[in-house]
Amino acid sequence: MELMTTYATQNYPVIVAHRAIDRLTEYTTQYQHVFIFVDEHVHAHWASKLQTVSETNHHQTFVLPAGEQVKTLHYFEQYMEQLLACQPTRNTCLVAIGGGAVGDFVGFLAATLLRGVDFIQLPTTILAHDSSIGGKVGINAAHGKNLIGAFHRPAAVLYDLDFLTSLPESEILSGYGEVYKHALLKGSEAVRTLETTYYDQPSLLQLKHIEQYLIDGIQTKLDIVVNDEKERGQRQWLNLGHTFGHAVEYATKIPHGHAVMIGILYQMIVANTLLDTKHSVGHYYHYLATLGYPLQLIETLTFEPLLKLMQQDKKNNQTGIRMVLLQAIGQPTVQTVPVDVLEVAFNTLQSLGKE
Repeated sequence: MELMTTYATQNYPVIVAHRAIDRLTEYTTQYQHVFIFVDEHVHAHWASKLQTVSETNHHQTFVLPAGEQVKTLHYFEQYMEQLLACQPTRNTCLVAIGGGAVGDFVGFLAATLLRGVDFIQLPTTILAHDSSIGGKVGINAAHGKNLIGAFHRPAAVLYDLDFLTSLPESEILSGYGEVYKHALLKGSEAVRTLETTYYDQPSLLQLKHIEQYLIDGIQTKLDIVVNDEKERGQRQWLNLGHTFGHAVEYATKIPHGHAVMIGILYQMIVANTLLDTKHSVGHYYHYLATLGYPLQLIETLTFEPLLKLMQQDKKNNQTGIRMVLLQAIGQPTVQTVPVDVLEVAFNTLQSLGKE
């Protein structure tokens, strides 16, 4: 499957297929320098596949520390200096092979190297079907997640489905958090279809029909980001579950998608309080528990530290904490939420596991 963005200019292809990595040469032959950055776990598991790509195209490869740990100013400085030592020009392309953290990090390197060079996303996780699209790149700060970054579109996204066959259980669960988020933004039928297909953890881990759901999620995101690239309007909807989720992720270091799922549950409670919606919180709690998300962690959380992290969220303005809430499934809105409502919702969230 090949999708194409529909911006006025600077469009890029999104190719979703087995062996998509074999098409890398099509998108790199015009560059003077090509540098490949690959997650250390991906590099270890897929060494022969990656070696063939590197040797065929005569590219230099950097192996990155796995996961969110690479998204720091320390590693940014380290790899930027290594790149500059290679005397790159603006006719340089960086290739990110890995999950969302690798894409964010390498994309930020590309956005800032010589004031901007091209980069290609080659996502290897389910989670990265979301993060590789739309051109948001960045690293973390001491004050919170993704607070240092840029908008920098990739030159291409090559989503090689072969890599999904080696994903550990935690990565499948994490990626499904974003798949489920896209369904909630799309509508009730999309949610029912997902819940019917993946009705418990074993059915999810089989990844049956996952290709179609990934394409659906990518299309949902493309429809939004093409209309609002710089996140001034409806692109904020894609942060459903992320205001609280990012705080939980940063505080506990659990995988991104696990935290987003907890954030989605939390926003359901906030919406019921603030917007008088009728979300069946018990249904969603039971579904997430059935899939194996770490809901027991909720009881160990403390409100004040999470509030401070939420106060760093990029959607906020002078009026307070802004959250994406579902007025109904498929009907997102962005609302300023008073602190007292956030605290009541937090207490309700903690009580769910005791019922």
